[in-house]
Amino acid sequence: MEKTAEDTTMTSTMLRTQPVVYVVDDDISVRESLELLIRTAGWQPELFESAQKFLCCPKAGVPSCLVLDVNLPGLNGLDLQKQVAADRADMPIIFITGYGDVPTTVRAMKAGAVEFLTKPFSEDALLSAIQQALERSRNVLDEEAALQDLRKRYDLLSRREREVMALVVRGLLNKQVGFELGISEITVKAHRGRVMEKMEARSLADLVMMSARLLTAPAKN
Repeated sequence: MEKTAEDTTMTSTMLRTQPVVYVVDDDISVRESLELLIRTAGWQPELFESAQKFLCCPKAGVPSCLVLDVNLPGLNGLDLQKQVAADRADMPIIFITGYGDVPTTVRAMKAGAVEFLTKPFSEDALLSAIQQALERSRNVLDEEAALQDLRKRYDLLSRREREVMALVVRGLLNKQVGFELGISEITVKAHRGRVMEKMEARSLADLVMMSARLLTAPAKN
């Protein structure tokens, strides 16, 4: 049956929202078998024969993970893991290899790998590892989105409102905040009300947690 424009649009939307499972393996038979397995499980497979080609692909923007062979031509799997950890923190890695050894396994797991599977591995073991990795990726993306939203709200504050917020979350009373900033207690109350409104804080405790999250978050790129 010929696809209509509506069908094409729906398919494109699904591909943008489906979790993506990247596979990097120089063995074409492995890539083809994993492509079928991943697609059957309801995820979107993206296949690469080398680490270099994988690094050229853009970030997915949806939950994703990487099924990675340890032994690759050029940049090997463990070296690629370092780059992924630095540039794509939301992408967990599942290692697969036909030549597993204890030191390599320990190194990969210490660096954050979800699983280390030795070929031949069962489909169930891989699917379970992918499910776990995608859930971890989803949690990281959710946290990043929440932080981005929090930063947007903080950006709405004026300089004075930020000064008031900084003192309020330290536990200072309105009178004390006014003394520190050289303004009246009534003015402090007005600024404090606008801070609570703009930050969408339900309570002082909520505002304190928001402030702590902003202070401990990684710097913007």
